[in-house]
Amino acid sequence: MDRRDRQAIAEAVEAAPAAAVGVTLYQTVLGHLRAGRHLDARLSCRQALERDPENAETLHLMALVCFNAGQFDHAIEWISQAIRKDPRPAYLTLLGTALLNLRRHDDALLVFDKAVQLRPDDASLWNNLGNACIESNRLSDAIASFQRALAIDPVHWDSAYKAGVMLQQQRRFDEALACLDICKRLKPDDAPTLHIRAMALHGLKRFDDALSDNRRAQALDAQNPHIQNNLGRDLAELGRPEEALSWFDSALKVRPDFVEALNNKAFALTQLHRFDEAVAVYGRVRHIDPENAQATWDLALLNLLLGNFAEGWAGREARFRLPSHAAPYPKFRQPLWLGEGDIAGKTILLYADEGLGDTIQFARYFQPVAARGARVVVAVADAVRPLLSGISGVAECVSKSGALPAFDLHCPISSLPLAFATTLTTIPDGFGYLPPPPADRVQAWEDRLGCRNRLRVGLVWSGNPRQANDHNRSMPLATLARILDVDATFVSLQKEPRPQDKAALAESTIIDVSADLTDFVQTAALVSCLDLVITVCTSVAHLAAALGRPTWVLLCHTPDYRWLLDRDDSPWYPSVRLFRQNEARDYASVVERARAELAALVATKN
Repeated sequence: MDRRDRQAIAEAVEAAPAAAVGVTLYQTVLGHLRAGRHLDARLSCRQALERDPENAETLHLMALVCFNAGQFDHAIEWISQAIRKDPRPAYLTLLGTALLNLRRHDDALLVFDKAVQLRPDDASLWNNLGNACIESNRLSDAIASFQRALAIDPVHWDSAYKAGVMLQQQRRFDEALACLDICKRLKPDDAPTLHIRAMALHGLKRFDDALSDNRRAQALDAQNPHIQNNLGRDLAELGRPEEALSWFDSALKVRPDFVEALNNKAFALTQLHRFDEAVAVYGRVRHIDPENAQATWDLALLNLLLGNFAEGWAGREARFRLPSHAAPYPKFRQPLWLGEGDIAGKTILLYADEGLGDTIQFARYFQPVAARGARVVVAVADAVRPLLSGISGVAECVSKSGALPAFDLHCPISSLPLAFATTLTTIPDGFGYLPPPPADRVQAWEDRLGCRNRLRVGLVWSGNPRQANDHNRSMPLATLARILDVDATFVSLQKEPRPQDKAALAESTIIDVSADLTDFVQTAALVSCLDLVITVCTSVAHLAAALGRPTWVLLCHTPDYRWLLDRDDSPWYPSVRLFRQNEARDYASVVERARAELAALVATKN
C-alpha cells in the first residue's frame, strides 16, 4: 500500500461520525489536524479524556492525532484501547493502517480480516483487506478481496483498478480488462487506467484497441516513457516498425537506460532487417544489465536467423530465465549434460522443453545421443509420444505428465543442437529419423481419399493462437483460398479451425478430415498419402518435412530463426521449399506465388 492509499484510508477514518464524543470536540480536533496543529489537537483530546477516559471515540480521535503526526506506535496504543471498548470497523481500519506503516503486515492482515467479518457488506473494508494482502504478498487473496468489493459495489474504482493491475500482471487479460473497463467508464481521462488497459488489450492481441488507449494515455501524460514504449510495442505488432522506432526513441530520450525500450527497439530493428543496428542495441542492453535474459534470448534468435549458430545456441539457454517461458523446466537433482563428458553406459533423459514443432525438429538428435553409448529416455508431450516412440536409439519414450524413470543425466531437447555444437554444415539428416506411420493407418487414409486422379495437397493456414508471433505467421483461410482454383485435391490438415474460418472451410472444396486427426501418428499417416503439404510455420511443417514429404512453408517477413534468411530451401529439411513475404509483409503475394508454382506442378503431372 502506498502513501496515497494510506492517506485515503486515514481520510475515510476522519469522516467517521462523531457518535459518543461531542460534535464540537470532533470538529475542533479535525480542524487542528487539517491546519497541522498536532499539539493543539492532542491537548483537546487529553482534556476530553480527563472528563471521560473510557470514551471510545475520544480514544479514536487521539489515535488519529498520533497517526497524522506519523507516531504509528502511539496510534496503535490509543486505537487498541478504543477497540477494547467498541470494536468498530472504522477503528480496526485505523489500527490496520498503522500496523502497515510499521510493516507489521501479518498483524494488519488479521485486523482487516476482523473488520470484514464485522461488516461483510462494506466494499471499502474488503478493499482495505485487499491492500493488506498485497503487503503480505498474498496476491491471489488480494485479487479475491478486490473482486468481493466489486461484487458489493460494482463501481468501486480503487478495487477495480488494483484488481485490473494485478490480473494483468498475472496475464489473466480477459479478467483484467473487465475490471479496467469499469475504471475507464468512471474516469475516462485517467492516464494510468488507459495505460494498464492497453497492456491487457495487448496481451489479448487486440493491438488496434491497445494502440488507441495508449495514444489517449500519451496525450494525457506526454512524457511518460512507459506509455511511449508501449505505443511502440503496439505499432511493432501491427507491422509498423518504422513508426514504432520513433516511440522507442522518445522513451529513451526521457530515460536513456530504459532496458525494456532498448529491447523493443532492437526487436523493431530486426523486423526492419537492420540487423547490425539491432545487434548494437542488444549490446547496449547487456552493458547496462549483463544478466538481462530477454536481451540474451532475443539476440540468440537473431544470431540463429543470421546463421551464427555458435553464439545462437549458447544464448538460447537464457530461455530458462524468462518468466514468460511456456514450460518451466524441472529442477532435476541429476547433472545437466550439454555435450561434455563420456556418457557411455549411462541413462540420459531428453526432456521436451519447448513446442511440438521444436520437439519434432530436434528429435533427429536422439539417435546421435544413443550412438555415444547412452541409454536414451525421452519425455515428451502426450500428443507426440506415439509418433516419437519408435525413433532409432530411443530405449523408452514417456509422457512428461507421468512419472519419469530413473536416469543419470538430463538434457533439454532444445539444447541438443548446443550439445552437438551444430553448425550449418553439421545439421543431422532431416529425413528418415521419424519412423514411418503404420501401414494399416496409411491404407485407411488411401481408401478414404479414393482414386488418385489429381495431385493431393494438404493445407494448414494457422497455428496455435497462443503462440507469441501467431498474428504474423498465421493467415485466415480466405487469404489461402486463392489457391483453390488450381486443379488439385485439397485436404485440410488444420486442427481446430478458428471461428471465422469454419464457415469458409465448410463452403470450400477442401476435404475436411481434421476431426479424425486425433494424434500425430494419424496426421503422419494422412500426410504420407499426400503429394504436397502447403503450410504456415507450424508443427505440421516439421512433421511433413521430417517424413520427407514435399513441403512448402509460407513465411512471414521475419520468420522463426530455423528458416534463416534469403533462401528458398532449408538445411534442416531437404524436402522443404520456402515462400517468404517481402517488405510489404503481405501474405496475399506469397499465396499468389505458391499458386503459380502449384499450377505449374499440376501441369507437369497432367
